[in-house]
Order: sequence, then C-alpha cells, then structure tokens
Amino acid sequence: MKHHVVLLLAVLLGASALTGAQAQISTKEQQAATDAIDARTPKLKYKEEVLQLLVPGYTMGQTVGVDVNSKNHIFVYSRTNPQGIARGGIAAMLWEFDQNGKFVKEWGPHNYAASFAHSVRVDGSDNVWQVDEGSGMIVKYNPKGVPVEQLGRTPESIDYLEQMVEKRGRGYEGDARNIGKPVDEVKMLHPTGTIGTFNRPTDVAWDSSGNIFVTDGYGNSRLVKIAPGGHWLKSVGTWGTGTDQFNIIHSVAVDAKNNVYTADRNNHRIQVYDDNLNFKKSITGEGAPWGLCIPRADASGKQYVFSSDGTSGKLYKIDLASGKVVGWAQTSLGRGEDDAGRLIHEIGCKDPNVVYLGSGILWNVTKITIQ
Repeated sequence: MKHHVVLLLAVLLGASALTGAQAQISTKEQQAATDAIDARTPKLKYKEEVLQLLVPGYTMGQTVGVDVNSKNHIFVYSRTNPQGIARGGIAAMLWEFDQNGKFVKEWGPHNYAASFAHSVRVDGSDNVWQVDEGSGMIVKYNPKGVPVEQLGRTPESIDYLEQMVEKRGRGYEGDARNIGKPVDEVKMLHPTGTIGTFNRPTDVAWDSSGNIFVTDGYGNSRLVKIAPGGHWLKSVGTWGTGTDQFNIIHSVAVDAKNNVYTADRNNHRIQVYDDNLNFKKSITGEGAPWGLCIPRADASGKQYVFSSDGTSGKLYKIDLASGKVVGWAQTSLGRGEDDAGRLIHEIGCKDPNVVYLGSGILWNVTKITIQ
C-alpha cells in the first residue's frame, strides 16, 4: 500500500507541474488578448462600496460566496470558523445580513455539509442554496432556514483510502470491475464523475421549470442537470480545452430563455448551453471567468451576464445576444495582496445595475452600483 501511495503522489506532482507550465503559457497569450479587448472597450461608470459586515463573535474570513434575496438581504458563505481551515476540518459558515448590512442570523449551524465553502445562491422563491466544495454537498433551505433538500454526499476519510489507494479505479470509473486495475493517469487526475455524488462542486442555478444546474467542478469537469426534487437527468463535460470540455468549471447562471452559461475558468471562456445541455456557443474576451450572474432584465427589456475575472479583479458586462463585452470595471484593488489573484471569487446580482462581489482573499463583500 505504501508503494501505491508513493506512486500516486509522483503521478499527481508530475502532472501538476506539466499542467502548471502549460497554463502559464496559455495565460500569457489569453491575457494579451484580454488586454487588447479592454483597451477598445469603454469602462463602466460605477460606484464601488466595501460593505462593513460584522458577525457577533466571529471575524469575517474569505467571502467566497455572495447573493441577495428579494428583500435585498445579503447572504455570505464564508470560509470562517475557529475549528480549522483545511478540507476535512471546518471552514464554512453561512450568514444573512439585512439590506443595510446588519447581521440577521447564521444559517445551518453545526452543519454536516459545511466543510469548505464555495458558493451561495438564492432562487426566485427566496430559497437559499449552500454549495460546499469540501463536503461535495449542496443544501437547499426554505426562506425560514429549514433544510428541505440535500444533493451529494460528504466523503468520509475511509472513502478516500479505499478509492485512492486500495481500490484505485473504483470511485473514478464507478464500476466494480475496475477494482485492483491501474488507473489511467488522466482519468485519475480528471475523473468524469458518477450519478449522485459531486467532486468539489462550485455553483448552482435553475431554469424556469425549477431544474437544477450544478457545476462540478474542481475534481470533476462537468455540468449536471437535476430535476426538481433531486432526480439526475443528464451531465456533459470532461477535462480539456475542446467543446464540452472544461478546465475548472467554476460558476453557472441561467437566462430568461433557459440558456445555461458556464464559467470555464482556466480556459478563459464562457460556454453556453441550451436547457437540455446541448452546446450553443463560447464567449471570450472576459479574461478568466470566476463568477457569473444574470440579473433580471433592465428597463429596456434586455438581459446581460456579468462575469468576474478573479485574478485581475475586473468585472465585465456582456451582451447575451452578441456575446460581446459592452463595458468593464476595475474593482477590488488596494485592500491587500492585489497581485496574488483570487480578488473576486463568486458574484451575485438581482438588480440589473447592482453586483455583489465575494472574494477568495479579501475579507469583505463589495457592492458595485453601475451608474
């Protein structure tokens, strides 16, 4: 078993080094293209406001998930807790603040599914959805804070030992016939996933019929469609750079026509699908899209998608019909470690002119009002 562990680590480290080198070359080229688009695209007129959100008895940590409900109450899923910061520990707390930023309550305290926070979303009925990367679970709360639906399963330490070391193939291939067989290195590093479980999911959204779309995520590379109530319908995606392939699928949003927009972060593009997960088009020019949100239509009846480049701290406004960037804003600078990236992790919006930014490195939430 020790030999298997050493071999696994060697494969992981070697592949990680190769992937990192390839990503670095790609990023320079993509960043140059993005800079050229920024230079010829007008900047948005906007107001940037750092919200002073305080939680009794706690210090705000990484505000990786943020969204608002119909009352403009702000929900923050933060990597905060004194019980640990590593996966397998606890680094996830879900908080509600009112429209003035006053603390209301903690949601889902002492939560089995809260391990390593990633995103929070509020649907059209003010249900609150908690997306936890560490536990691999998504929990739906009704507006009163009662958990009413759970998707995925928290992986226990014994699962990891069985799947990664002793049985190796099982869990990635989802087939008992693979027990004891060597695992293909690419599949081991970038599995396709199985029905009923996620591997570090990142975000959730819904269409007009209540179908659930999950980006899954870091461990898997797929978009999943789930019926209301939890029946898995379909998934699409493998790891890579082609159509229907993803390199960290990090966020998802659905427009009024039920088109599904996915943030293919490390491929520097947004891949768009119809309601049945058929590929429609790719959108580029918005840097590396970390977070996506689509607010309700503006006064003219048009909808836009907002995309955040978490590395640079730029927020992009994109026309849905043409896929073109119509304006951008430089946000999140001057509050610590600007060159480290992760300035914007996920974003939330309901109003067509207001976007809330959650950060993976800044311990706050930023409100952007477009003027």
